[in-house]
Amino acid sequence: MKIPFTDLKPLLRATEREWRRALARLVERGHFILGEEVAAFESEFAAATGAAHAAGVASGTAAIELCLRAAGLYGSGREVLTSPLTAPFTGLAIRAAGCQSRFADIDPETLLLSPEDTGRRATKRTAAIVPVHLYGQPCDLDAFARLARSLGAVLIQDACQAHGARVGERPFTAFSPYVAYSFYPTKNLGCLGDGGAVTTNRPAVAARIRLLRDGGRGRNHVSREPGINARLDELQACFLRVFLPRLHRRNEERRRLAALYEEALRDCPGIAIVRQRAGSVYHLFVVRAKRRERLREWLMRAGIPTAVHYPVPLHLQPAFRDGGLKRRSLPEAERACRQIVSLPLWPGMPEHTVPQTAELIRSFYTGRR
Repeated sequence: MKIPFTDLKPLLRATEREWRRALARLVERGHFILGEEVAAFESEFAAATGAAHAAGVASGTAAIELCLRAAGLYGSGREVLTSPLTAPFTGLAIRAAGCQSRFADIDPETLLLSPEDTGRRATKRTAAIVPVHLYGQPCDLDAFARLARSLGAVLIQDACQAHGARVGERPFTAFSPYVAYSFYPTKNLGCLGDGGAVTTNRPAVAARIRLLRDGGRGRNHVSREPGINARLDELQACFLRVFLPRLHRRNEERRRLAALYEEALRDCPGIAIVRQRAGSVYHLFVVRAKRRERLREWLMRAGIPTAVHYPVPLHLQPAFRDGGLKRRSLPEAERACRQIVSLPLWPGMPEHTVPQTAELIRSFYTGRR
């Protein structure tokens, strides 16, 4: 059995007629930056996520940085607490905004940033909290909203892996005015390059993000304040507009495949399934595995690639060494990084590959090969 870790071709084939028409309109129009496609996508994405407003930007990294800038923290040197178990771009966005990346430990069951440990590690210099909706599952936003209010800190959500997720019936923007998304191609909603967005219920925040993403310029070539060049381009907006109406159905496919994995791997020796909070859209399906690297080699020989999201916690990466945390400072995150492995999961993946993958995993641990 051979299966890719992820595969975008089924979506591209299914929507080819639509995106080719959209591209033809774009070329005919001849307006490629901040034109009609971006404006239309912003309105459609806001509606899809339950937000009042959306502003398209160049990447998820830019989205987080722009949120910090819009919150008035640019160049402040203030501390921003976030998860150590995330892509480095979360921490790098904090650095790019002129703030200090600081880290708290994670919940050992969900692997999400722990509100309790975040509260313990907050200081008078803590200006913002950036919880990460890791693997598509919503963080405990009620707890983080309370914590941010008690600290007088800004709550900025990294939803780069959580397109379409909600907390019950409540959208993410019900908890804070800053929600950052990435449209990297492999995300639940991806484009064919880099892209991102910020959603908010506050018109002033949306207007400020749009100003800052375009160099801080108004209607002329004069920068009113320090901004960056972080615009979502019209080409990517064309693809996003075509893919967006399929987001809900594709998320349901992810949930169905994840449920099959959970059933097939129930009580599997050597495997612990990472518990997902309610409302997860399963950007990734992650388990904790004993002898992880040997298991990955075993699966790869059978034609099943895997990945690790993420192998080194941010506080132990050289780029964030100045945070002062050493090995064993965040034991839950460090333990998770030694054990976690992501299994193939993508909309359109043949369902029969799930029990076959699970059986191969069982055979690795039981020796019945």
